[in-house]
Amino acid sequence: MTQAPEGVTVVLGAQWGDEGKGKLVDILAADADICARCAGGNNAGHTIVVPNDKGEKKTYAFNLLPSGLINEKCVGFIGSGVVVHIPSFFNELDTLERKGLPVANRLFVSDRAHLVLGFHQIVDGLKEIELGGSSIGTTKRGIGPAYSSKASRSGLRVHHLYDPSFPAKFRKLVEGRFKRYGHFEFDTEGEIEMLQAFAERLRPHIVDGPTFMHQALASGKRVLVEGANALMLDIDYGTYPYVTSSATSIGGVVTGLGIPPFAIKKVIGVIKAYTTRVGGGPFPTEQFGTIGETLQEVGAEYGTVTGRRRRCGWLDLVVMKYSTLINGYTSLNLTKLDVLDGFEEIKVATGHKIDGVEITGFPADLDRLAQVEVEYVTLPGWKTDISNITSFADLPPNCQSYVKFIEDYLGVKVQFIGVGPSRSSSITVF
Repeated sequence: MTQAPEGVTVVLGAQWGDEGKGKLVDILAADADICARCAGGNNAGHTIVVPNDKGEKKTYAFNLLPSGLINEKCVGFIGSGVVVHIPSFFNELDTLERKGLPVANRLFVSDRAHLVLGFHQIVDGLKEIELGGSSIGTTKRGIGPAYSSKASRSGLRVHHLYDPSFPAKFRKLVEGRFKRYGHFEFDTEGEIEMLQAFAERLRPHIVDGPTFMHQALASGKRVLVEGANALMLDIDYGTYPYVTSSATSIGGVVTGLGIPPFAIKKVIGVIKAYTTRVGGGPFPTEQFGTIGETLQEVGAEYGTVTGRRRRCGWLDLVVMKYSTLINGYTSLNLTKLDVLDGFEEIKVATGHKIDGVEITGFPADLDRLAQVEVEYVTLPGWKTDISNITSFADLPPNCQSYVKFIEDYLGVKVQFIGVGPSRSSSITVF
């Protein structure tokens, strides 16, 4: 693989998340100086499988920390646009170190990042109860309520931990939630005491976020940005309200790290060879019978964060066209292609119709989206195990044709192909 250029390379989820971004980040982090998170919180779930010298495999699960930390020469950075749950930060850090991965001395957090507080997690569940049958499918990690506090200008940021007025501000926030939801059980003073104890341990990790990023760029550092969630879960461009609470698009990279757009040199969209999503909301290509069950079982489609079974369906290139339009991918990483090995035929969605009329773009109105009739193209399968293949030329002809069909429809080249879960199960096309 050619060395990453100076500047910023961005890895973004192109569908509804769970595309396998962590694996690509792990590969690219070998040539990166910094791996940064720009949005979301510990609701992200990136699993990396690393073989050792004996051929044994060790699995690392990342939720809040950048998964590029797998490369021991890479510095991790949690940007200003991320919301940080301090206990989870240290729990994840300690877990990685117990597994033999030293991270404490190369992990930094922007002082502008907002805090996810204990009552945010409680409120997350209460809001779901309020919604009743319209449950969004939140991870109950407090991410949405933390962003709500941020947007209402009442949130607390990392630097507030060191302000003498922190306890008073915290109590005021809790009282506001009691007024909104009634008096739920919560140990306010215990939480304050816990956070102030963590504050001293956190201090060595804190940096001025924008200064950190711009000094890195000015000195020619290679920065890898690890997106969380995916475009179809973006607060503005996803299937609202069945979305996350942050900007998961390319725009979130700019605002979440405080960098100018021209610093970004590459935008790699990670796309699963089929489509999955977790939680509620319309899903035009979802398959409920044998096909959906096969994709779930063969693809081990269970959430890293929640363990929930993912909904599965055929690849929707209409969704991908919309995603590409917004994020401007310079190349693609096609993951889990091996999951399709057993299919005689593979369908790909190439059009959406409502009342027999093809629609352009992607509907904002979910009632309209629920009416969509999907137009499919059926392609022949390859019925061959591709999990040990290491070059594009060695893939079965029908498999190559499937990849090329995706490229031609989207007008973007596939640079990486995933053919299995481990680090080595990846084909670099160019």
